[in-house]
Amino acid sequence: MIAATRKRAGSLIGESSAMQTAGQEAASMQSNSLNRSLSGLRLSISLLASLILALVSTGCGGSKPAVPAASIEAAQTAAVPTTEVSNTSAFPEKAPVQKLPVADPIVLIHTSLGDIKLQLFIQKAPQTVDNFLRNYVNRNFYDQTIFHHVDKGSLLAAGGYSPDLQPKPTRAPVFNEAANGLKNKRGTISLARDPGVAHSGTSQFFVNVADNEGLDYVGDTSDADFGYCVFGQVIEGQDVIDKIAQTPVAAQGDFPAMPQQAVVIQSIHQLK
Repeated sequence: MIAATRKRAGSLIGESSAMQTAGQEAASMQSNSLNRSLSGLRLSISLLASLILALVSTGCGGSKPAVPAASIEAAQTAAVPTTEVSNTSAFPEKAPVQKLPVADPIVLIHTSLGDIKLQLFIQKAPQTVDNFLRNYVNRNFYDQTIFHHVDKGSLLAAGGYSPDLQPKPTRAPVFNEAANGLKNKRGTISLARDPGVAHSGTSQFFVNVADNEGLDYVGDTSDADFGYCVFGQVIEGQDVIDKIAQTPVAAQGDFPAMPQQAVVIQSIHQLK
């Protein structure tokens, strides 16, 4: 019995020794693991300290870290010089525009007795000249019309009738510009109108073969005083005008001084 007890005790001791040995080994492994953890912690602390030291050194004038490429591009863009625009000095001031004089139009009247060249006073009678050119000359209105009134001591009237004395349809009347300072002198051309209506001129015109002071503008108190607008002058062909003025005339219907042989305007066209 005593031997059995010893045997059992020996077994328990052996088991205890094995357990002790296993515990020692486990303790040794735990100790080694702890040591490794401590070593890793010390290394992390050392690296952190180095990083802090590097940051402190940079802030105190040490070497600076490399700038990222994006920051370099931004720096290069910012380095490009810029020009500030001034509202007062960047643009030249607008210079005053000088209006150039408008050249007077020249027209040629081709008649059955010769050619007559006229200069039109567009600056003195702009509406009348525009009416004459745009509404009639440039529409070939005067082709195959006649001089329907010839007074050799006063004027030659034309621009409204065909050779068979049919009136041609006209456009709207134009404002009477007789107050432009021009006078009805020999060789000038004026716009014909109804004597009782100041602003009634359309297509008909007359050429003064003498000075006609009684046809000049006097005032605007009456239609008679308003006068007749001078808008051009003969510059070539005054001899043709005088030839027409010497044509024999006779009364014919409503026309008291109709040339016995028709003087036809074959065409009028603008030269410039």
